[in-house]
Amino acid sequence: MHDIQILQMPLFQRAHKKLHLKEKSIVDDAIRAIVKNPTIGEQKKGDLINIYVYKFKIHQQEMLMAYEWDPEQRVLLALGVHENFYHDIKR
Repeated sequence: MHDIQILQMPLFQRAHKKLHLKEKSIVDDAIRAIVKNPTIGEQKKGDLINIYVYKFKIHQQEMLMAYEWDPEQRVLLALGVHENFYHDIKR
């Protein structure tokens, strides 16, 4: 199996940069889960049909990570809490 390329969009990078080291470790575990099984997230409908959202917790706070995927790459779109999450992705 070949290496899978992971691309980070600016919206994801800004949110990831603000996290503490321990929180980044939890996000990295979530990214590894997506790389291993890209269908682990929930596929969205309507305007966001090609986007998957994986939910996980950081300090009892549910976090959402939006991504797109194909066999060669995973594109990390956004990271954050539910408030305004889908609105920000649509932009």
